[in-house]
Amino acid sequence: MGSPANRIFSGVQPTGNLHLGNYLGAIRNWVALQTSYDCIFCIVDLHALTQPQDPKQLLAQTREVTAAYIAAGIDPERCIIFNQSTVPGHAELGWLLSCMTPLGWLNRMTQFKEKAGKQRDNAGLGLYAYPVLMAADILLYKATHVPVGEDQKQHLELSRDIAGAFNRRYGVEFFPLPEPQIFGAATRVMSLRDGTKKMSKSDTSDYSRINMTDDAETVALKIRKARTDSEPLPDTLEALDKRAEAANLVDIYAALTDLKREEALARVAGQNFSKFKEDLAEVSVAILGKIGGEMQRLMADPGYIDGVLKRGAERANAIARPHLAEVFDIMGLLRP
Repeated sequence: MGSPANRIFSGVQPTGNLHLGNYLGAIRNWVALQTSYDCIFCIVDLHALTQPQDPKQLLAQTREVTAAYIAAGIDPERCIIFNQSTVPGHAELGWLLSCMTPLGWLNRMTQFKEKAGKQRDNAGLGLYAYPVLMAADILLYKATHVPVGEDQKQHLELSRDIAGAFNRRYGVEFFPLPEPQIFGAATRVMSLRDGTKKMSKSDTSDYSRINMTDDAETVALKIRKARTDSEPLPDTLEALDKRAEAANLVDIYAALTDLKREEALARVAGQNFSKFKEDLAEVSVAILGKIGGEMQRLMADPGYIDGVLKRGAERANAIARPHLAEVFDIMGLLRP
């Protein structure tokens, strides 16, 4: 493993139906990071329990997310890939940190308010306290950098606050303050049926998203069926931004071809959607069709996936256990 001076920790919940938004917003960026960072990529199955889960589905989806990581290009030899519940230190450190996290800090978390809605009194403690578990996930490995989307930025700031509070209370410089890594444009992928809504795995229409498990034919079909308007593509970003569906498809094209928005638009300006969609379908199939095919192959071999997770858990535990032992010593917890 590389030096912990630049260690990445990140994870995805195994709640099924990973889609283009998850790929462009997170997983693709991780693939690029593995060459220059010591990377730990987790399937955060304990976080998934903040909402009711079907046990059989949770098992299957944990393997599916693992397959997605590998199919997208994350190397399980170079990086640590494991599922969170196989390393007891996550839950243990989560409790220790929760004992020093003021309720006022948690009350400021906007995601709990959004997810619990009017049912606040019926929401589980886990949904309320999960930002503390997220802090534990990161700090257990003394991660220095965390790739986050805008929606998780507030939780990462809380992780930094908790790390600072621990260091101050015990007069130590034990936990580093993890730095956010926020990637550029095109991380917000919108629905293919409604350009004003985020692409979501919970949308009832499967045509609203491109799933990472979709084969080449399905990917091409969904691009062709994507909602558009009747005008040709504009030649300025200002005009593009007034047309939600057009903007979404151009953003996806820009992300998949590694172009800036303005470069992508310059390439396709003036085209009719029928022509542009053929180009976009070709680019999408080249990348996503390949990933979908590889995911299907990997998921047909659960023994291989479980082997990857088992080795990953052993490597993760080897880092986590000594760190947790030091925390116990710092906090005065006797281990005879």
